Amino acid sequence: VLAQDPKNEPILERLMKEDVFERISGFATGAFARWAPRLYRYQNDYLSNIISHDEKLRAANEHPDPKEKELRRNWQQTPWAATSLNFGPRTVCYKHVDFGNLAFGWCAITALGEYDYKKGGHLILWDLGLIIEFPPGSTILIPSSAIHHSNVRIQSEERRYSFTQYTSGGIFRWVDNGYQKSVDSLGAMDPEEKTKLLSDLSNQLEYGLSLYSTLEEIE
Repeated sequence: VLAQDPKNEPILERLMKEDVFERISGFATGAFARWAPRLYRYQNDYLSNIISHDEKLRAANEHPDPKEKELRRNWQQTPWAATSLNFGPRTVCYKHVDFGNLAFGWCAITALGEYDYKKGGHLILWDLGLIIEFPPGSTILIPSSAIHHSNVRIQSEERRYSFTQYTSGGIFRWVDNGYQKSVDSLGAMDPEEKTKLLSDLSNQLEYGLSLYSTLEEIE
């Protein structure tokens, strides 16, 4: 738990150590690696790189703020940098996109609680025109930065919670910029390097889609 109200840290640390959450994360990780292996490796490698860089800075006594907590994965195998627990008790997400996440990256959404999934708790993927029954214990992987999504309300006496795993797009930019801010990276570039960067950025959509897999590939 890196960024949290100090009063909540002990409780969250205890929750994160519960086997049930490690198993949920492991299931989502396995599904990610199975259905989008290239994208899984891409996201996992970036997380590995930023953690490794943090370790090297500390080992060389070059960390700019050594009092900060060491970077680590929430669970040993997870490719996602962050996790959110929504305690409800009747969790509802209104129509939105998670624009801060990697544009083509996948996040994992898991529903928990007790509710009649035939009457409520449906997941809506607006851009695809889909309304999906989403029973407690269900997990879905979606590009949450690209697809508008929400969920249907449940009944007043029911309970619904959510467990989500995701990675901010800023982490990928930080690594790509040589572990520094974009403004600092750009300031150190010559005109040719800036031109190449703009060219690379213009092809980012195609590159991101190239990391997706087809059914034929994974059969």
